[in-house]
Amino acid sequence: MNQREIEKRMLFAVDLARKAGALSLKYFQKDLLSVEMKNNGTPVSEADKAAEAFIRESILKEFPGESIVGEEHGAEGSGDTIWILDPIDGTESFIRGVPLFGNLIGLEFRGDMKVGVANLPGISETVYAGQGQGTWWMNRDHGPDSPRRARVSSTALLSQAMTCFSSANYFRMADSMPVFDSLMRMTGNSRGWGDCYGHILVATGRADAAVDPYMEVWDSAALLPIVVEAGGRFTDFSGMPDIRGRNAISSNGKIHDEYLALVRA
Repeated sequence: MNQREIEKRMLFAVDLARKAGALSLKYFQKDLLSVEMKNNGTPVSEADKAAEAFIRESILKEFPGESIVGEEHGAEGSGDTIWILDPIDGTESFIRGVPLFGNLIGLEFRGDMKVGVANLPGISETVYAGQGQGTWWMNRDHGPDSPRRARVSSTALLSQAMTCFSSANYFRMADSMPVFDSLMRMTGNSRGWGDCYGHILVATGRADAAVDPYMEVWDSAALLPIVVEAGGRFTDFSGMPDIRGRNAISSNGKIHDEYLALVRA
């Protein structure tokens, strides 16, 4: 896939994620929002399903024959180009009326992540990347016509690093509470600015690392190119840049190996 094709799909995905965000906000903080529990014990709302259906329909209209993998509606197609969707990443936040949720779209071509988009409509931010094209950040002040380049922080000491995580319960579920304890003790500070938002903070230089012991491919796909193109590293706990690794660390790159040592201890 050449740079022109990457840019074309990146800009399409940005527009699509923002439209999906507008759709999501129609359900946000509404008393009658319908929520169900999935077999894995996590919530799904009518907004998740509606947003993914909209994204799927739009992709297949623009790029017929390309494959799609989504959290709520599964996989379809068998081509080399795969769109990977999390229509609302952070459903727990969404259904509680907390604005730290995102619409995630990733594009994989022959096993290589080419595009990542994270739209956070509740706080009017969109961060996106294309392989070889950098990471870009839009917010209330820097809209679609004037995005600014996003870059990771310059923090070089673990003792000064800000670490984000989604939930202490995820570490408990992964039987990794000693890892959580080490992260809290050994890093400079920590905040539960979780789900995709923590990783986006890393890509935009507002946090130094985000650590998640439990991830699915649709959680990771958009984030890998966003963090890498911003100058950072995105790997699983083994150190591989793998969107299917079931756990993840985003960092500014300078202290990544130290985080890997903590999660492996």
